[in-house]
Amino acid sequence: MTMTARVLVVTAVPAERDAVTRAFGAPRTREVPGAEVHRAGPFDVLAGGAGPAAAAAATAFALAAAPASERYALVVSAGIGGGFAPTAPVGALVVASGIVAADLGAETPDGFVPVTGLGFGRDTFLPPPALVRDVAAATGAVPGAVLTVSTVTGSAARTAALLAAHPGAAAEAMEGFGVAEAAERLGVPVIELRAVSNTVGPRDRAAWRIGEALAALSEAFGKLAPVVESWTRHDRHDANRD
Repeated sequence: MTMTARVLVVTAVPAERDAVTRAFGAPRTREVPGAEVHRAGPFDVLAGGAGPAAAAAATAFALAAAPASERYALVVSAGIGGGFAPTAPVGALVVASGIVAADLGAETPDGFVPVTGLGFGRDTFLPPPALVRDVAAATGAVPGAVLTVSTVTGSAARTAALLAAHPGAAAEAMEGFGVAEAAERLGVPVIELRAVSNTVGPRDRAAWRIGEALAALSEAFGKLAPVVESWTRHDRHDANRD
């Protein structure tokens, strides 16, 4: 049986899914449990829903439903997100060097304790370092930690707390850790790519640039295609090389 290596891209909402596929013309579609997959270029793209739970479920179903002849070699969590200033200003792209569950844990009288500090679970996935570098070089993305949160940050105090806990974090979004959790359990490498639509901090919807961020996402995936095609053919068997 001939095996074709495909790349699964999971977004939260249809607008992000359509931004990914726009660089490749009209996509073909097929149904998987709970979602519709849009095939464009080397990517199969689905809108899995907002938040880590929906993202994990959608990713798991899509991976499990893949035909035996078209198993996925890579999963990409993608979409727009908030950027931490000054590392990732509005309009920037961020590729995750680490995918971090920033609010998975427990509140205590001494502050927040991550799930790993409670003695179980994990709170970080590390994408293949060489692939992160290649994506950054091809797209101009800033490499840095992308924080997965279930509640989007809306205050200066929360922003400061996140940066104190995760120095150098570049962006936050709501799905990456869920996508990574599902991919890891099925043995598929994962990366996360975000286009920054707003600055993390006090909510100021007038300052959001969602249209510009979606356009940047489209442009990035046009540049990403040859990178992931090369990686799935040649480099994935050495995914963790430095």
